[in-house]
Amino acid sequence: MTAQTRNVPEIELNNGVGIPQFGFGVFQIPPEDTAAAVCTALETGYRHLDTAQLYDNEQGVGDGIRQSGVPREEVFVTTKLANDAHGHDNAITALEGSLQRLGLEQVDLYLIHWPLPHQDRYVPTWQGFEELLHAGKTRAIGVSNFQTAHLERLAEESATVPAVNQIELHPALQQTELRAYHRAHGIATEAWSPLAQGEVLEDPVLTELAAKHGKTAAQVVLRWHLQLGNIVFPKSKTPERIRENIDVFDFELSGDDLEAIGKLDADHRTGFDPDTFRG
Repeated sequence: MTAQTRNVPEIELNNGVGIPQFGFGVFQIPPEDTAAAVCTALETGYRHLDTAQLYDNEQGVGDGIRQSGVPREEVFVTTKLANDAHGHDNAITALEGSLQRLGLEQVDLYLIHWPLPHQDRYVPTWQGFEELLHAGKTRAIGVSNFQTAHLERLAEESATVPAVNQIELHPALQQTELRAYHRAHGIATEAWSPLAQGEVLEDPVLTELAAKHGKTAAQVVLRWHLQLGNIVFPKSKTPERIRENIDVFDFELSGDDLEAIGKLDADHRTGFDPDTFRG
């Protein structure tokens, strides 16, 4: 176990399952490059991998875990439901496909990737997720890109509070109200696009903080996420960047630093609006 692995905090989800706060995302990593990237990440000290059925690289994630030699029980694996697989039965069948591609008997976290409110099927989909949780096919269940109204409907029509909501979150889109809802209801916040696809990295506030701490702007933003309590998983297939991203546990942002970053919120999305996205 590397020093970096030991330093990564673990957050306890609302059902008692622990999740490493810092992980490795494989969005947009080509299938043929995924196993090598996962191997590098695991060798570097990452123990949390985030994939999805839509990414078409679950097999590479599983191959990377096996090739790394890291025991399965040390690796937290998340996958997400494809948008064309909403519905109670479809959600169950889709996870079986994921488990086959990953070469695993169980994932650690299964997420509804998008609410797709125009389909109006996320409630029965969630009920399928509850069955998978009870059957032991996943250790925890959650959602992604859900807005407050979607979460409130799940609360009204099901018995299980999502362990996680994975949302677009970065200095230009800080989602303050949604994060407050999460805290009030025991839902962990995961940040996708944590660096805003690189859009925020030239901001003078972040470049000045990077110079102050002897870090890159990306490392400053990732540290900001950690200090807010977000679960974060930057993605890269470049070994140097994979190693650089996790090197964020040897400095701390001050209260003034956090306040300065807080002023960068512009309600700016780099991705789709969950209320209107149709998959």
